[in-house]
Amino acid sequence: MTSTPAGGAVAGEALLERYLRLTTEALAKVRPAPPSRSFLAGASEDFLSMARAYLSDAHHFRSKGDLERALAAASYAHGWLDAGVRLGLLDGGDDDVRFTPFR
Repeated sequence: MTSTPAGGAVAGEALLERYLRLTTEALAKVRPAPPSRSFLAGASEDFLSMARAYLSDAHHFRSKGDLERALAAASYAHGWLDAGVRLGLLDGGDDDVRFTPFR
């Protein structure tokens, strides 16, 4: 991370790796929940599209050495997925580790 001491950079890299892995796994797991011909199918695809775009941004920032922006982008990506599952737009398969389902 650009504004942290050397030890913080190592911790930042480990945290970033954790979030990238978590988000990649979550993205692979989710499926659109609404029927394909419903109004909400478009919203579901929008959530997936935003998650994919932010995850791509995270990898881009990481490749440039900007770990802070990479972590922020990975967090946003996962946030889109988590919100989609919580709202019922995405099916997370009852995965309470990667998602925060509504109870």
